Amino acid sequence: MELGVYGLSAKATLGPTDTVRLARRAEELGYRSWWVGDHVVLPSPRVPDSPMAPTDPILDPLVHLSYVAAVTERMELGTGILILPQRNPVVLAKQAATLDVLSGGRLLLGVAPGYLEPEMAAVGVRLSERGGRTDEYLDAMRQLWNEPEPAFHGRYADFQRVDAHPRPVQPGGPRIVIGGHSPAAYRRAVAKGHGWIGNGSSPQDLVTHLDGLRKAAAEVSRPAWLGRLEINFMQINPVEVDVDNARRYAELGVDRLLVYPLPLEDPAEVDMFLESHAALPH
Repeated sequence: MELGVYGLSAKATLGPTDTVRLARRAEELGYRSWWVGDHVVLPSPRVPDSPMAPTDPILDPLVHLSYVAAVTERMELGTGILILPQRNPVVLAKQAATLDVLSGGRLLLGVAPGYLEPEMAAVGVRLSERGGRTDEYLDAMRQLWNEPEPAFHGRYADFQRVDAHPRPVQPGGPRIVIGGHSPAAYRRAVAKGHGWIGNGSSPQDLVTHLDGLRKAAAEVSRPAWLGRLEINFMQINPVEVDVDNARRYAELGVDRLLVYPLPLEDPAEVDMFLESHAALPH
């Protein structure tokens, strides 16, 4: 099991000086991946489902990861997750390929359909379309990353007689990680993702998610080229992961355990959090 860190593109840790220091510190401590979330806009006033207040700052994930890529050498760079229906898939394919090239093949492209209706409406996407857009956009981007003559004809994406270079460094394109806790998300992870990403408050929550993934595997086929489904999990509430829980996550087959220091408001405290959690068994 590898350790990753999540969330340091928001709130108190988004400035350039702290970003450089914390990214280099995380890599020095042995963290293998650096993950960030995504909200283009947030509902104002705040709605019950919103994870952040409308005035909480959060950076664009791909711009932030490009900055982190330039000051690190080894850590994988993950979106956990990027709200895919809000992005044009042709533009996103170019952005993801660019980041993959500039980072030396370190991009993990985590995606999900999203769920905040005001955010979707602000970018002109109906909430009812988010699942269909997510599936089509994944297929469309893979055309642009892989095919000698890319073409795609769908309801939400449609192109032909175009090409886009450079192609990603990673064969087949960046590794796709599917987020979400619904039956549809589990099926999408099995059918279209190299991995799945989720969160919960304990190893028992992960057991529930793994059961959902197993049920999905009986309902949809998994292409052989995707390989084994990788499991990425972040513990929240409490954010501190103790030794026993870390060992239990490893036993359950977690590939990347993500720690979440975001509630801390002082970057110096984040540094101490990273140092203490780097010693977890993994």
